[in-house]
This record gives sequence, structure tokens and C-alpha cells, in this order.
Amino acid sequence: MTCEDEREGLDDNQDGLRRFARIWSRAIYPATQTSLTRAELEDYLYPLARRLADALHDHPFTPAPGREVGEALVAAHCTSPDALPHILGVIESYLVLYGSTPGLLSVDDARSRSARLQHAMAAGFTRAVRERTLAEQEALSRAALAAQSAVGEALHASETRFRTVFKDATIGIGIADMNGRLRDANGALARMFGHSEEEMRRRNINDWVHPDDAPEVWRLHRELARGERDHFRVEKPYQRPDGTVLWTNLTVSLLRDAEGEPRYQLALMEDITERRLLHLRLRYEATHDELTGLPNRTLFAERLDRILAPGSGMKRFGLCYLDIDGFKTVNDSLGHAVGDQLLISVAERLQSCTTVPAHLVARIGGDEFVILISDPADREEVTALARAALAALATPIAVDGRELSVRASIGIVEGPSKELDPAEVMRSADITMYRAKDAGGNRYELADPDSDARAIDRHSLTNHLPAALERDEFFLEYQPLIRMSDGHVDGAEALVRWKHPVHGRLGPDRFIPLAEHTGLIVPLGRWVLEQAVAQTSTWAGGQPLRVNVNLSPRQLHHPDLVPDTIAVLEAAGVPPSSLCLEVTESALIGADEDELKPLWQLAELGVDIALDDFGTGYSNLANLRKLPATTLKLDRSFTQGLQRHPSDPVDVTFVEGIVSLAHALGLAVTVEGVETEHQADQLRDLGCDTAQGWYYARPSAAAEFAKDWATTG
Repeated sequence: MTCEDEREGLDDNQDGLRRFARIWSRAIYPATQTSLTRAELEDYLYPLARRLADALHDHPFTPAPGREVGEALVAAHCTSPDALPHILGVIESYLVLYGSTPGLLSVDDARSRSARLQHAMAAGFTRAVRERTLAEQEALSRAALAAQSAVGEALHASETRFRTVFKDATIGIGIADMNGRLRDANGALARMFGHSEEEMRRRNINDWVHPDDAPEVWRLHRELARGERDHFRVEKPYQRPDGTVLWTNLTVSLLRDAEGEPRYQLALMEDITERRLLHLRLRYEATHDELTGLPNRTLFAERLDRILAPGSGMKRFGLCYLDIDGFKTVNDSLGHAVGDQLLISVAERLQSCTTVPAHLVARIGGDEFVILISDPADREEVTALARAALAALATPIAVDGRELSVRASIGIVEGPSKELDPAEVMRSADITMYRAKDAGGNRYELADPDSDARAIDRHSLTNHLPAALERDEFFLEYQPLIRMSDGHVDGAEALVRWKHPVHGRLGPDRFIPLAEHTGLIVPLGRWVLEQAVAQTSTWAGGQPLRVNVNLSPRQLHHPDLVPDTIAVLEAAGVPPSSLCLEVTESALIGADEDELKPLWQLAELGVDIALDDFGTGYSNLANLRKLPATTLKLDRSFTQGLQRHPSDPVDVTFVEGIVSLAHALGLAVTVEGVETEHQADQLRDLGCDTAQGWYYARPSAAAEFAKDWATTG
């Protein structure tokens, strides 16, 4: 974006904020108690609108400016009972439209931040109104005390002032004797309860018990009635004659006579019903999923924290973490509208699995749901719920005239509530769910500490792989390939190792599958090729010694395989015959001509191709003629029987047959895993060409290999 574009965007944003301030002032002006004109109110609201717009784009985002704006509105006397819903309604409808700069925020992020700003505004507004109300209450209390303590003309003047405040106050005021009988009530209090002032005087405050009273309310009242405390402040509900509930901020003060004896109770009430309903609505929206109506991640996390907290009273817990198999395909092929309808139906079916209050069904992500069980009787209760969830999803779901089959994978974590913290529970559930998905999906798996540890170890290694290549943590070792006819070295296989800073020396079985999965095998494989080819040019008195390098399936299909290999050979100044690429038999099963073309091109240049792990892929032996291979590497599993005395006749027959077939096709045979002299003699007698294994030498560093083998060829 150019500077001119940024200036135009800024001008547009300022115009939008001025329009927003105008709409805002029109909406809330009728519900304010301010002395400002509407135009003056608009000018007052404009910098507040700009503050909200700035907060919308702040990085990192914080809703704190919302509290400041809420307090500023109270300072402007926008405090009528209906003012706050109008204030927040305009924010919800127009802030993102007029206050968000296009391109800086996604619509979802902008609306999410707007909702959090509204919540903060409501909190700031409420706090400011409460502080102002408390100031009024304290003033009234001082006036009441002054009215009782003064004598003569001072008493008369004070009582006159008190009566004026008592009558005109916007908060409810009641005075009761120590038995609880209401002696006087002002008009505001009467209107709150829907009675006349005369009717209010016939009431006894001890009868105003409500089922939702906080436990400490009446304890505090008894202490005040006994003269043990001078005041208390609580939030308390009352039942109105029409059946509705009046919520109040209640302050009760004890009035004493000149001798210090308790005489009256002074009650000050602020009607907070509308604010409480608004708070509950905002709380509901913040803790429930908009699409399905289920509890969201926030509410789920709060419940999980309570269950696992010390002193919760819960002995055990159970968690079913469910992910829909293949949901992305539904979104990609049928559209997000169909995907949303599918999620709604899944939510309904999961809810139908349980009606027990101790079971919480929540949606915590795109297609991720959880069922949280508080204090299950045993593990069977949790697994039964998982089976019920899978059964509920088994029937196809009808969406837009289509019958969509739903499969799901579930990870179950169950156990004592004090053994794991919430983060550990969710990590274990996630690992276990993916274990169920890897096993084919549409099933559940139970968490297992050993499986969790292996998955965490794999995750750690996967994350560290890219940096490991940059930090030169990989190194090569070489194992000699021995000509069985004369015992001389014929070449060497380059084997990659990882010197991990935490786990130490790691073999290829620990990280090659991870590198293959992440795609890092391509740069790692090229590094191995460069190092091995460069190394072979320094052996045997400057004469190249053939080196074998393993080629992964992903490398085999990489478009730069041929040019990269040629470039490496030219850079090292060695002929193509100095390199043998080992490709596993399983990687070539079913390969067509296009897939084999790179290998043929390399073979035509003079690079040897070895078919590794031969015998494990169940390939058609007739297909060997179609492959550009020059060597078969027989898997060690087929020669282990030759270590025994006498040798396993089945293994002898198998090796003999493979050697005969390979030689008939013009292929050499290399045997892996030779460990005993008897085994080596048997393989030589059967006609094998080369061998490698611990009988001859273990893999070693380049310098050690050069010392022991590179001059014996």
C-alpha cells in the first residue's frame, strides 16, 4: 500500500468515525440525563469512537479502552436505565462497519474484538455507575446520621435536607426498625417493587427472601441487627408482584441513637436488572458457540479447570475429544454452508447422547467437539458415552437433499482428577484422538502414557528437524561393502546420523520417517548426497571409491532429482559410476514409466541403481526386467537362518533362487546384515557378490573408514 493509499484510507476512516459518532448520538441522546445538546454530544462521542477504532486495530489487542469509554459515558451522564443497551447496540451494529480499516483485520477478527470491547464497556459503565451511586449513598447516609444527631434548628434543617434528598433520589431508600418493619420508603423504592409508598410501609424486610440469595446475605443482616456491624453491601434479587425478578445493589446501614444503641436500618437500593440481563447476555455470547449453541472452548476450559482444581470434590473425570473424519472434504466439495449445517446436526446428535447435568457437550473448534464427564462411576461410563456418540453419528445426516455419512475419531482421557493439569489433559486427548484417526477413524482410543510420550517425542523431533540441518547436527558414517570373492572393499554405504542436543545420537529410524512426512527429506537427502560424493573422491589415494546413498520415495518423485545429482557429481569431479542410489523395493511397486524415467536417465549416465530391501515388497519378479536396477540388496530377514548350524534349508533355497534369477538378469546381489563367519561362507558359496554387516565392520566416521578400508580396494 502506497503513502497516498494510506492517506486516503485514513481520510475515509475519519469520515466513517464521524458518521458513526452521529448515529451513536442520535441513538442514545433520548436516553441520557445530560445537559449537552445533541450536536455537543456528537462532538463528545467522536474521540470516544476514535479510541474504540484504534483499540480495534491495536497489536497486541486489549479490551481495556472499552472500560475507559464506558466510564467516559457515565461522566457525560448517559446513565438512564435504557442508555446502556442503546450504547452497545450501536457498537455492535456499526463499529466494524465505520471503524475498521479494510485489509487490516478479517471480518471475524473485527467482530470478535468488537464483542470484547462491548463487554469491557459494559464493565466500565457498570463500575462507574456503581461508584457514582455509592457516592450518593454515602451522602445520604451522612445526611441521615446528621438528621438524627442534630438538635433544635440544626435537627430541623438537617431533616429538611434529608427529606429533600429522600424524596427526589433516583435510588430506592427505605428505613426499617430493628424488627424489620419498613417505616418509610421513597417513591423510587416503591416503583422498583411495583407498590405504592403506603403499601411498602406495611412490609417487613425479613420476609424478602429469594431462592437466589447469596448464602452470606442473611448472615450479614443478622450481624447488623445484633449491632455487630454497621453496614454491609451485597447484590440481592427480589420477587415483584408480576412474577419478574428485581436485581439490586443493596447497601444496608445501621443507624444508632445518641447513646450508640441500634435504632433503625437504612436500606439503599440501585436497580441493576437491565445491566444484569445485559451482562448475562454478553456472558452467554462469550461462552457459547454462535453456530451450534453449544458451550464453547472458554466455558469448557472453565469447567475443566474447576473439575481438576484441588478441593473440587471430584474424584475422577472423563473426557471424550471428538474430531469429524474428512470434514475438510465436505467444506471443499460442498461448500461451507453445507458444512455448517452438518456441524449443527452433529451437535444435536451429540447432545442427544446424554441428558445428565454432569456431562458437558461443547464445540471447541471447527469440527472438534468434547464431552466432559464430572466424577464418572468408572471408565466404562466414559467409553459407553463414546460408543453412544459414534452410534448417534452412524446414521447419515440429510443436508440440502444429500445424505452425508459422518465418521468420527475420539480420544478418551479418564482418571483421577488430581493427576493431570488441564493442558496435559488436552494434549493427551489430542494425541489419543489422532491415534484413533491413524488407526482408520470411526473409532475411539483410550489415552496411554507410553503412546503419549512417543507422540510428544516425535513432535519434538519434527519441530527440531529444520533447525538441525541449519546447525549441522547431522553427520555421516560409512559401512564397507565387501567383495565376497576376495574380501576386498568394493564400496561403502553412507548412513546419516543425527547428533541431537538433547537426545544424543539418533539413528535414521528415529528421524527419516519424520523427514519424509514433513518434506525435509528432500534438502536432507541432497545434503547426504553432496557429503557422500565429495567424500568418496578423497579415498583410495585420490581414486574414487563407489558410495551407496539411500533415496527416499519423496526424493524419487522430486522434479530436480536428475539435475541435482548431475550437479553434485560435477562439483565433486567424480564419474557417475562412483555413485549407487539405493531405492526400496516398496517405492517402485506399481510405478509407471513416467515415475521410473528419472532412474532410467541416471542409469544411462552411468549411476548404479540398487533395489534395497528386496524380498519385503512382494513385487512380481518378472518386473525386475523393467527396472533400471544393477544390484539387488537382499533384506537381512531372509539370511538370518544362515547364521545357525545347520542353516535353515528354506532360507538357503530362497537365497539360492534369488541369486540365480538375479545373475540370469545381469544383476549383482548384495546381502545385508552379515554377522557370523559361517553366514558369510554360506552366502559366498551361494554366489552372492557383495555383503555388509557387523561381521566385517560397523559403520564408522569417514576418517576411520579411510584408515581401515579406503586403501584396501
